[in-house]
This record gives sequence, C-alpha cells and structure tokens, in this order.
Amino acid sequence: MAAVLTLSPPAMTFGWDGVDSNSGGAVEIGKGNLVRSGQTVDFYDYEAGEYRDVDVESIRRSGSSVEVEVYDNESGEYRTFEMDD
Repeated sequence: MAAVLTLSPPAMTFGWDGVDSNSGGAVEIGKGNLVRSGQTVDFYDYEAGEYRDVDVESIRRSGSSVEVEVYDNESGEYRTFEMDD
C-alpha cells in the first residue's frame, strides 16, 4: 500500500493566535512558549509559511487583545503582534 503525504501549514494545537499589525498576516505562538519580556519565543508566520524565532521586547494589554512587541533577529525588524486575549 502506498502512503499519501499531504503538505499543509502545521497546526499548533492550543497555540496563541494573533495578527501581525503591520502586515495583517496571521501568526501563532506555539504552546509551551513563555511569553515574557527578554525571552525568545518561536511562532508560525502564516504569511511567510515558516517558523521564526523572535525576542520579546514588551507586552501590553490593549482593549480585548494583547500587544506583543518582538524583535526578529533574522530580518532585523521590530514587529507588533495583536494576540487574542
């Protein structure tokens, strides 16, 4: 019997869903990441189709969401994620 392999974006069960406020693209911080200032976390960038590691710069509650400002060492850019509360 032949096995069928399908390629699809990974599904991180019980991750923290959000949106990159600059690009509007969906992001998901994986389960098990300690999201605190000074910590490095990994997330899945659905727009880029890849996992990335970022350094957490700050965390702020903003209405019904949480703003997580991160620094992406690979791109050299600061990014702001608006995460579901």
